[in-house]
Amino acid sequence: MSALSVRQIRVRYLTLYGLRWLPSGLLMPVMILLMQERGLSLSQIGLVATAQGLVVLALELPTGGFADALGRKPVLIAAWVVCLASLGLMAVADSFWMFFLVWALQGIYRALDSGPLESWYVDATLAADPEAEYERGLGWAGTVIGVAIGAGALLSGGLVALGPVGPLSALALPVLVAIALQAVALVALTVLLVEHRPAKGVAAVRASVAEAPRMVGQAVGLLRRNRVLAALVAVELFWGFSMVTFESLLPVRLAEVLGDPDRAAALLGPAGSAAWLANAAGAALTPLMLRRLGAAPAAALMRVLQGVTVVGMGLLAGPVGILIAYLACYTVHGASNPLHMGLLHRQVNGPYRTSVLSLNSMVAQPAGALGAVVLTALADATSITVAMLVGGVVLAVAAPLYLPAWRAGRRTPGPVAEPDAGEPGPGESAAGPGRPGPALDPAGPVDPVTVAVATPARSD
Repeated sequence: MSALSVRQIRVRYLTLYGLRWLPSGLLMPVMILLMQERGLSLSQIGLVATAQGLVVLALELPTGGFADALGRKPVLIAAWVVCLASLGLMAVADSFWMFFLVWALQGIYRALDSGPLESWYVDATLAADPEAEYERGLGWAGTVIGVAIGAGALLSGGLVALGPVGPLSALALPVLVAIALQAVALVALTVLLVEHRPAKGVAAVRASVAEAPRMVGQAVGLLRRNRVLAALVAVELFWGFSMVTFESLLPVRLAEVLGDPDRAAALLGPAGSAAWLANAAGAALTPLMLRRLGAAPAAALMRVLQGVTVVGMGLLAGPVGILIAYLACYTVHGASNPLHMGLLHRQVNGPYRTSVLSLNSMVAQPAGALGAVVLTALADATSITVAMLVGGVVLAVAAPLYLPAWRAGRRTPGPVAEPDAGEPGPGESAAGPGRPGPALDPAGPVDPVTVAVATPARSD
């Protein structure tokens, strides 16, 4: 096959990105309610969620390094096969331990999937044209994820509204459709993603496995040497803890207000679709915020505003007010993720990109597991409202962590160093630590939460 152009690479990236998130949109409105329907309490749901967090914590960096060493395509294929298996198990799971296994498989999928597709796009674009602006495609990915998840959520609501089909409950129907869509996505991945790497024999695969720990070490070294990168990654701790409020507790909050879980799930279909379209609109506003405020100040403001919207979801009494706050939350979410990921991308170049993205994603997982346990237990002990208030406050207090990036951005921008053995990491040039990369354009979204969390992100 002849070399792909920048435009062809971008189209393939956005196509695969949309297919990757479409099944997630189907599950977001129903996942928590489905587990409740099959007998799990909110506290149990919080506990099974820890399986994903612990698995990702163990595997995120090694799999990121493995993708950088072996190749992005084989790692992505493995990830999407594991996702398909987890969805199949999800369709029949009816106990705490079966759902625990579902979430553990989702953790493996999440660790393998985090970063390789985005890294392939950036590196393939630069290989096709070293002067190409890859940020444009990353910014459009924010719109694609909104449209894909919104379409999936709308379809999910329609399936739930159709009611049970034979032995299948209304809440189980979206899971079956998600399985079919995941299979389509896997086929598309094998066809569309073209990676120009030497053929890998068994010896080469072993060498890649041996190389992965060194690449992980280099990525961790970047974090240790670069204050800006360390602060950006720390933001994910707060986001990971708080994401439970607007991605898992919101369906329960709406069901509580309406007094009917099936009605809440049916309503969350179109509401989820509108929310992710609002997410896409928020991503489209990123260039305006960059021009008016700059990347770091805008990112900090978005974290505060998102915390305010979560508090609104917890305090507003009627379904209309809750859904308005929900739409506002996702509008801010769409704007904040490209800002955050753009700042992150400018801190690293070269073969360590996936490892650094994995590092950023990894820290959100234990925080998300902790948030799932703490906030669901708090909701059981007090109320959904109290849990959402706590999550909103935690989300907002991450804003000052963008200060190092803002201070660094006021200096004269220069290229980010690419670490090698014995070479300084990013920010260790003569200009001093934390020196930023080139001026920022919108970048891609954080991979939010994987399917099983009823959503990373993230987006990225």
